[in-house]
Amino acid sequence: VLMGIVLHAVYMMSIFDIYFKSPIVHGIDPVTPRITPPAERLVLFIADGLRADKFFELDTVKKPRAPFLRSIIHEKGRWGVSHARPPTESRPGHVAIIAGFYEDPSAVTKGWKANPVEFDSVFNRSRHTYAFGSPDILPIFCGGLDHCSWSSYPHEYEDFATDASFLDEWSFDHFRGLLNKSNEDHVLKQLLHQDKLVIFLHLLGCDTNGHAHRPYSSIYLNNVKVVDKGVEETYNLIEEYFKDNRTAYIFTADHGMSDKGSHGDGHPTNTDTPLVAWGAGIQKPRLATSESSTDIGLRFVDEHRHDMPTPPAWDLKSIERVDVNQADIAPLMTTLLGLPSPLNSVGSLPMEYLNLNKEEQAEAAFANAKQILNQFLRKSQLKQSRSLHFRPFGPLTRHHIFVEEIEKLISSRQYEAALHSTQDLITLSLAGLHYFQTYDWFALMTTITMGYLGWIVYVILHVLKCYTSFLATPYETRLKTGANEVRNKRVRIFGGLLMVLFSVILLIERSPPLYHIYLGVAIFLWTAIFSDSSFIQALWRALQVSRLILIAKLVAMCIVSFLILELLVSSFFERRIYSGVFLIAGIVGAVVVSCNTPGLSMVPAFVWASCWFISGFTLMPAEIPDHTQLVVFSGIILVLIAISVRSFDCMLPKQDPWHRIISGLKHKRGVSWRLFISQIILVILSSAMVWISTTYRAQRRQLLLFHQLINWFLAGFSMVLPLFSSHRLLDRLSSIFLGFGPAFLLLSIGYEALFYSALAIVLISWILVECAILYLPFSKTQGVGLPNQNTVDKEDTRQRNHRFLRLSDVRIALCFLILINVAFFGTGNVASIASFEISSVYRFITIFNPFIMAALLLFKLFIPFILVTCAFSAITNLAKLPRLGCYFMVLLFSDVMTIHFFFLVRNTGSWMEIGNSISHFGIMSAQVVFILLLFAITNIYTKDIQTGLSSHKEV
Repeated sequence: VLMGIVLHAVYMMSIFDIYFKSPIVHGIDPVTPRITPPAERLVLFIADGLRADKFFELDTVKKPRAPFLRSIIHEKGRWGVSHARPPTESRPGHVAIIAGFYEDPSAVTKGWKANPVEFDSVFNRSRHTYAFGSPDILPIFCGGLDHCSWSSYPHEYEDFATDASFLDEWSFDHFRGLLNKSNEDHVLKQLLHQDKLVIFLHLLGCDTNGHAHRPYSSIYLNNVKVVDKGVEETYNLIEEYFKDNRTAYIFTADHGMSDKGSHGDGHPTNTDTPLVAWGAGIQKPRLATSESSTDIGLRFVDEHRHDMPTPPAWDLKSIERVDVNQADIAPLMTTLLGLPSPLNSVGSLPMEYLNLNKEEQAEAAFANAKQILNQFLRKSQLKQSRSLHFRPFGPLTRHHIFVEEIEKLISSRQYEAALHSTQDLITLSLAGLHYFQTYDWFALMTTITMGYLGWIVYVILHVLKCYTSFLATPYETRLKTGANEVRNKRVRIFGGLLMVLFSVILLIERSPPLYHIYLGVAIFLWTAIFSDSSFIQALWRALQVSRLILIAKLVAMCIVSFLILELLVSSFFERRIYSGVFLIAGIVGAVVVSCNTPGLSMVPAFVWASCWFISGFTLMPAEIPDHTQLVVFSGIILVLIAISVRSFDCMLPKQDPWHRIISGLKHKRGVSWRLFISQIILVILSSAMVWISTTYRAQRRQLLLFHQLINWFLAGFSMVLPLFSSHRLLDRLSSIFLGFGPAFLLLSIGYEALFYSALAIVLISWILVECAILYLPFSKTQGVGLPNQNTVDKEDTRQRNHRFLRLSDVRIALCFLILINVAFFGTGNVASIASFEISSVYRFITIFNPFIMAALLLFKLFIPFILVTCAFSAITNLAKLPRLGCYFMVLLFSDVMTIHFFFLVRNTGSWMEIGNSISHFGIMSAQVVFILLLFAITNIYTKDIQTGLSSHKEV
């Protein structure tokens, strides 16, 4: 178990070494453009979470939402769409704009308030920077800079229950206060009149209002007007203050906002952000022509084409549009101020925005190309100094020839040719950066694949030795011989020497410590496998003498299991597969129960109906719409299901096989029913609080602390009550179902609340089907007892209270894996960051706190897991299966899927595809690790479950 946790935790981190290794390198010389700076100062407005379409399109009365910036587009500056690269989160977006490179997504997990890796930025290069805005963003860029003066509002201001446009007004007001203060502070006034000055206004209102009220709400759209008005006032204030026409202005956003109020993935609503530039050094507007889009077929970092048409709703088709990659904004800002580009910038200078003559354009583009080339040369130097066998990047082995050629072209005034050559050099340098970024890819992928394969073989051998009857056969006596011990010792010595050899090589190459662990784990596993060669030989001999029918069953089970696992892999890309799975499962389950149930019974119909009911959820959209009435109705459905289960348990005749299996020992009815009624009351109160909290917040836009405390109490107290319920199987499971119901209802916003009930009745159906398969055929003739088993199974059951695993038990592990995945994808796409609906937590907390909010969202995600695992525990109790042995079977199947997803991880194509493929791998890796945690948590609730078989004498 410990080995499994270590392996998956370590190998899950390998994707960051392969795909998200930090692109930052130090020791690069800055390159200053040899031009006269067209601007002395630059003002950067970033409207956090502002969608391009909501900014550019006309409102319902055909008027612009941002009239001032619309007038800039028509009269004074240039405009376009800035294309962001996933993950479309605040930190990576700001890093791309201000530092010019696409920060790896792993940095988002390392905290918001400090840089995980130090990097250069436009602010670093400036003579002085003044910044106003969010406490989550400003410290990232200004926290360690002596020449940066910044001010932010308290975290408590970020309240999702209010109209957050006042946050933008706060930034505008404090900048106005700075200029007013300078009239009395001569030192401050002198600083403000220096050249190479940057003023940064971070505007968080649209992001907060988008999360809380959605980007199509009146509050969000009105926030766009607030931003536009503030930009206009700031522009007039600056022009009146400096009176020199030497100020450049950039207006953009870090990311957009999906229709359901979230962001993070590569959907166009998240990647398309507005860009408006005007002022000193910026081109005037141009009329759009048929030749405006010359880069037909080329794509931006979000895979959108360069020649995408302007939507008619924007009413801007007559004005030339110039789209850019988000990282291109950084070299644009530094060129306007005559500064070197940030050292790790990968942005290409968007020349269409600059008002420069041809010579200055060529010089600026050449400086941009040399800065990217310097990054390539530094990475090449670092990799060569650490490699025993260095493989250079062929196209740039003679890079100096490119540089000399561009120098000659500029000297001979062939500026157009120089511009083309610099673009070629930038393209090759970026390709070279990618080459060295993925330099160790093949070796790492091979090592990790061998590690996973070794782990799978290791688990299979462990299960066969510890949880099956194989070692009780005569083959056990052949394993411990002197010759075998000597051979095993030699294998371990060889494995140790091999590990030392590769460690020395990695040390010489100064590889990261994790590389040693990746390789060490793989060598350790295969050494452990081959050191147990005697068992493998015994296993092979057993198969050779086995009956053909047994081998056929084994092969058939492997084929069926593999097909089911492949189906699960496909379900990550197409959720609707689960609908077909449950439609078939409903028919199969009903037939199985009918064939094994004596007399007439409604159980087959219940099994069929429950499977068909849940099949509809994976046909619904992944984006969950708000529907408070449906959540309240789901609470009523939850209560009715619990009453039905209890009634089924109580109304069964004592001689009925179902009663004899699931009822168990006698218990105190009064206590049980009082607890059951208490739980029903808590569910009803939770449904009422869903309605009250949502209505009150909608009317007053702020949730009372009293309401929040009630919600916390209902969610927490109800989860404790199942511990005091009856030990009978259905009593305890229905109590667990009611116990987690209030928390899930209070965290629901739409149809996912109904999914909770659908999942619960499917789990009950699963238990009933397993009862029919395991016991009912034998209850007809033998009474209720264990199925006919071999002598080894009976002895093992008497001594250890569980039996050995058999080939047919694979069915239970596969069903558990299917239901765990349904819990993942039943109401959305967990592989997408944007699938986490932040409004789910507003009944518990409205003040922005990313850690508490994330914890609540994860808890909501885990509740269906807990239900599935509790049902699985009940089935292992019924079937007398060793829980740890079942865990290893689930682990085995999950790792087959993990390897598949590991090979499906992409480093080409759109970043949405790449991000999703890595999310799939991470989900499977984390799922395998957390199943053990789920077993431990659910054991608290299910360890003392009793069935009608628990006291049977045969058991």
